[in-house]
Amino acid sequence: MDSPTILLSIAFLITAMVYAAVGQAGASGYIAILGLAGFSPLAMKTTALSLNLLVAAIGTALFLRAGRLSWRNVWPFALLGFPFSMLGGALHLPESIYFPLVGAVLILSGFQMARTALFDTRMEAEAPVTPPFTAALAVGAVIGFVSGTTGTGGGVFLAPVILTMRWATARQAAATTAVYNLMNSCAALLGAYAAWGHIPSALPAWLVAVAVGGTIGAYIGSRYLSDLWLRGILSILLFMSGVKLVW
Repeated sequence: MDSPTILLSIAFLITAMVYAAVGQAGASGYIAILGLAGFSPLAMKTTALSLNLLVAAIGTALFLRAGRLSWRNVWPFALLGFPFSMLGGALHLPESIYFPLVGAVLILSGFQMARTALFDTRMEAEAPVTPPFTAALAVGAVIGFVSGTTGTGGGVFLAPVILTMRWATARQAAATTAVYNLMNSCAALLGAYAAWGHIPSALPAWLVAVAVGGTIGAYIGSRYLSDLWLRGILSILLFMSGVKLVW
């Protein structure tokens, strides 16, 4: 295994651990790392979705085992999220559009992550309300298409919406977004099947790295975590990476 692969494996492991601890699978973080490492848009998109899929599966399993998952909170978002993610996954953008778009997504992700770090501490004590079916369908579809097009899992956008609308507690939102990331990453990766040939040969090593990081993070997050500082640090990293891709 060469040095770049090892360095990227370490970066992916840490990213997966931090994201999984807050109920996310890490796609925007993986894209930031791949962008900084100089990978092509198709390699970034397919690799991030592959890594995201595995971490989301681990997170879903651990949240389910811990009894944190409510399928009633998940399926309205996933119903249209899955097909729209597949549609977005089949859409391949040129570099001149992809990099600025993904950069903007990363910057927005950073702001949203910072916002939820502060927002959760104020709203955790308030009782959540059931998501309205029509609103959940629309939110799932829009986020699904954007996440499929860019290669992000979508959970980093869904979580702030759920928390802002008081549709779940912070821990319930983490469980919901873990499942949403799993379904949408699977759909987007299927939609992008024509670009699978651009997946780097080092992917197996990176999958092992994110599996380790995702398991540690999801285990901590599903039981013990106070995540204010993790989200704050992550928001800064996302913002800096997004700025670099845009400029």
